Amino acid sequence: MASVEKDDVDVVLERDPAPKTRAEALLFSQGLHAVRLHKIAHRLYLRERYKTARMVSYFSRVLTGADIHPGAKIGKGFFIDHATGVVIGETSEIGDNVSMYQGVTLGGVHTEKKKRHPTIGNNVVIGAGATILGPITIGDHVRVGAGSVVIKSVPPNCTVVGVPAKIVQRTGTTEIDLHHDELPDPVVNAFVDLCHSLSEMEYRLEQIEKQLGIKHEKTRMPSSPNGRSPELSCPVEEKH
Repeated sequence: MASVEKDDVDVVLERDPAPKTRAEALLFSQGLHAVRLHKIAHRLYLRERYKTARMVSYFSRVLTGADIHPGAKIGKGFFIDHATGVVIGETSEIGDNVSMYQGVTLGGVHTEKKKRHPTIGNNVVIGAGATILGPITIGDHVRVGAGSVVIKSVPPNCTVVGVPAKIVQRTGTTEIDLHHDELPDPVVNAFVDLCHSLSEMEYRLEQIEKQLGIKHEKTRMPSSPNGRSPELSCPVEEKH
């Protein structure tokens, strides 16, 4: 049995817990207004009524805070949360069931009149303040962490974070995951791995000294006057 296609209001009610009714979503969801006005502007753009299309786009930006060029191609089930500060360039292409938070930029990196903005796959979540630059491709089921700057194409089923963004997780999920706050920190992970390696080296060196009969007493480093913050402590337990 074929599934019934959801309309724009259903998408808002599904992904945004704030509106309690369809009427509330229809009247007060800036993201919904931005999406619907873009559809009007895009139809005018395809008919080469460029000035009228830009006029609708400009009105939408004033009303919602989202600057979406009428030439951008957007698929079904597109959701913008809050809309404020969202910028989507002319040659951007967005797939189906994409969720985007405030402050996201799909920008270009040159002024040539050709494809210069990103292509976003299906079921992608782009966190608040993320920036995706250039004619790169973001694969299906990708999560882009808040504040990330993506300048290279990302394969499907990945999570990317950082500046510049790096892949920190690969999964096989095919569902929309809106938990864009629950992302790993690659810098912290690198420090944890380093601490584990140092601890392992110390342990192995001690074992070698014992076998060679070398007596070694540990000396403690003097503590700093201000003390050390618990956050800076190595998160590795002693092995002995």
